[in-house]
Amino acid sequence: MITVVLGASTNPRRYSYKAVEVLLEAKHEVIPVSIKKGSVFDLPIQSEYPKDVKIDTIAMYLGAENQKAHYDSILANPPRRIIFNPGTYNPEFQQLLKEKGVDVVNDCVLIMNSRGIY
Repeated sequence: MITVVLGASTNPRRYSYKAVEVLLEAKHEVIPVSIKKGSVFDLPIQSEYPKDVKIDTIAMYLGAENQKAHYDSILANPPRRIIFNPGTYNPEFQQLLKEKGVDVVNDCVLIMNSRGIY
């Protein structure tokens, strides 16, 4: 199952970087996506949300305003669920996702993984 980390960072101090790390350690397939160029743990950061890939989960690390640029592409290829990490909660987008049948979760990927509930 594929997890997209939306808002991935090459900075080891960022939570999105740490999320990629723990997800890889847990043997999840990860696609980092960001406007920033580079790589995270040898995974190239993609500049756009994947179009022709079946996505299980999006780990959201973008604030509500920055999410708007991704609404159309995510709604065109919706995942099974989106985990809105603290600071990314977005009631407007969450309602649109629920209408598409996406499971919306307000939680923290790092904590979910440490508890074994990811």
